[in-house]
Amino acid sequence: MADALLEPSYQFIRVRRDAAVGIVQLYRPEVLNALSTALIDEVIAALQAFDSDDSVGCLVLHGNERAFAAGADIREMAEASTVDMLTHDNLARWERIRAIKKPIIAAVSGFALGGGCELAMSCDMIIASETAVFGQPEINIGVMPGAGGTQRLPRAIGKARAMEMILTGRTMPAAEAERAGLVTRVVPKEVYLDEALRLARDIAAKAPLAVRLAKAAVNKAYDLPLREGLEAERAAFYTLFSSEDQKEGMRAFVEKRKAQYTGR
Repeated sequence: MADALLEPSYQFIRVRRDAAVGIVQLYRPEVLNALSTALIDEVIAALQAFDSDDSVGCLVLHGNERAFAAGADIREMAEASTVDMLTHDNLARWERIRAIKKPIIAAVSGFALGGGCELAMSCDMIIASETAVFGQPEINIGVMPGAGGTQRLPRAIGKARAMEMILTGRTMPAAEAERAGLVTRVVPKEVYLDEALRLARDIAAKAPLAVRLAKAAVNKAYDLPLREGLEAERAAFYTLFSSEDQKEGMRAFVEKRKAQYTGR
């Protein structure tokens, strides 16, 4: 795989390119990639930079084989007051991840707990290693999920399973997570990142505008009643008929050749 290191350099993440795929690696291995405020800020900056790069079609976010991210950096919060938390409102910055227009694939191996599970769920798809373990164990330290866990987990696996995990801190291994619908697929640990990159390359080869609008339409299924979601889907579908890529894609299909998309 031919990679290119990107600038600027970061302290807590590593960023690179693989053709049309932007890759962000969480890099605090000494603390199992605990999600400090500084790390999240760097992740957001890197994702936003890739999102604004027309040569990038899909993004991959990963940790290492031992841990995607084992949770938030508890040292930052242990002595905080309610006023501190409200004043700094650090969790609000996570909405910037949701605002990324290009698809994000989380490649998860090992621990994805607490904020790590919430970060994976903030992505659009999850490729999991057989060793991946998901959970929201915040209840064990006297709090609850605060970066989307109580909202995204029930949407992914249903209320009953999510309630059990959140109220008991029980973790969910990769095979169960796949059956429950939390992850896209489970693969051997040795190939989990390669599989995520393969999926990302496949998506990056599609018509960029169609990919963006399709991602937005699917996300609306969680935000809107069915009637409004259908109307939004229809409007996005019709909009694509003003794009050059729609003409190229359909002509290529009729002419039995590979389409050449330009993102216009």
